[in-house]
Amino acid sequence: MTTPESSRQTSELQRMQSSITTNRIEALSDGVFAIVMTLLVFDLSVPTMEEVAQIGLSAALAELLPNLFSYALSFLILGVFWVGHHNQFFYIRRADRTLLWINIVFLMCVALLPFTAPLAARFGEESLALIVYDLNLIFAGLALFWHWAYATRDSHLLSQPLDPLIRRRVNQRILLAPGLYGLALLVAIFAPTISFGIDILVPVLYIFPAAMDRFFHRG
Repeated sequence: MTTPESSRQTSELQRMQSSITTNRIEALSDGVFAIVMTLLVFDLSVPTMEEVAQIGLSAALAELLPNLFSYALSFLILGVFWVGHHNQFFYIRRADRTLLWINIVFLMCVALLPFTAPLAARFGEESLALIVYDLNLIFAGLALFWHWAYATRDSHLLSQPLDPLIRRRVNQRILLAPGLYGLALLVAIFAPTISFGIDILVPVLYIFPAAMDRFFHRG
């Protein structure tokens, strides 16, 4: 005899078996991050013999400092996005078509960084360059939040229902970055140096362990 409880469990099992696994999402995402992180270094070029003959090696290398700093900062920012994306799959165990496309949008924003980061490095005194850079980071952060919000909306892609406290804490932590980048964008209009300082601050806030991290150590 079939009981309501057994019917519910059977339905849940069938839904899990027919859903898409996250393996290929994670593989594609890791691959994109690896490529984008590598592309950042292409903005650093070894000084030519002509440049060294004209101004010396030390001066030629000094001219690369803005690009080198942009590389390091953007690499750390990508690291923050990768860690956040990776941590989400501690809870996300299944996927559907909508999540696949949300993930594509997120990766599209991430893949733009090798363009916007050198732009900010070379034209850091121009408000427009920093605005474009911050817009890139804002959209990437919002796409990451969209990814989490959709997957946890009714726990339909999770291994088990999510504690509302965890969901709220993760929401706040993800939205902190685009919020600060939004502030940096506004400040860039009249104070580009301060704006870039905010951009530097954001990844630092995420590198060090936070209270939120304890939720990702629960087996």
